[in-house]
Amino acid sequence: MRTVGCLIFDGVRAFDYAVVGEVWARRPGVPAFDLRVCGPERTRVRLGGGLERVPDFGLDALAGCDLVVVPGVEDPGAPRDPSVLAALREVSARGVPVAALCAGAFVLAESGLLDGREATTHWALAPELARRFPAVEVRPEVLFTGGDGLWTSAGVAAGIDLCLHLVRAAHGQQAAATIARVMVTAPFRAGGQAQFIPSPVPEERGDDCLAAARAEILASLDHPWTVRRMAAAAMMSERSFARRFVAATGTTPLRWLLEHRVLAAQRLLEETDLPVDTIATRCGFGSAVSLRPAFVSRLGVAPREYRRAFRAT
Repeated sequence: MRTVGCLIFDGVRAFDYAVVGEVWARRPGVPAFDLRVCGPERTRVRLGGGLERVPDFGLDALAGCDLVVVPGVEDPGAPRDPSVLAALREVSARGVPVAALCAGAFVLAESGLLDGREATTHWALAPELARRFPAVEVRPEVLFTGGDGLWTSAGVAAGIDLCLHLVRAAHGQQAAATIARVMVTAPFRAGGQAQFIPSPVPEERGDDCLAAARAEILASLDHPWTVRRMAAAAMMSERSFARRFVAATGTTPLRWLLEHRVLAAQRLLEETDLPVDTIATRCGFGSAVSLRPAFVSRLGVAPREYRRAFRAT
């Protein structure tokens, strides 16, 4: 996934356009990305905030990309250029993955690509997306969702999360971590994590206990962690622990544990020559057979295939 097309047209949000440029910029320590800014007829495009940009390529250049990213739009209800929608349908039919950030999901939905699929967008826009496109299964609670060539994200920071996820899946954790470090952003947030946390400032003592428990769990992923055992590590009852954990992290304890076990397995596959069974045991899966479905559901490939692909790049 070296050649990335950023599709721009009138009304694209300047922030999302800038995110694409930052994530797939050329810099030391990451693959030499070729970012193509594409637009209709290469005419001047009016971005949000009064900015303008002349695309470097026309819409036909999208067909030669390994990934196409659609930034969010300022007005989800504005009509789209039919040539933009046709271009998206064409590249998707060719098998090129397409990702939409924030309200860019409305553009994919208008093109028909999201019919019968799960999708998300900014939580405030999710009801409108569901109303206008009833064939789309809208998930307003998650940061990003997708697979099988089509991805959507929630607003603002979630767009960065999705972009880093796509880099991580194609080029490994080290590349994604390098980009995140330069951008001074979190290197990893799971797509199933809640878009916002209802209680962003938990009780100080509870937060300290939770932080200590999370650190203990991450240091011993091979242990047979249960919610009861996690709660004991945090010195809480199971009910209080589960409630405070969701309030502090936006996800459940077991979902958080699974995401970090997969992340640890991914890192060991990239950085070591350990057998997959050994990696599975170290990360708490017990065996390669148990690791495989969790790995495939999050990254789209089996552990051995991921290792071969990463080593090849």
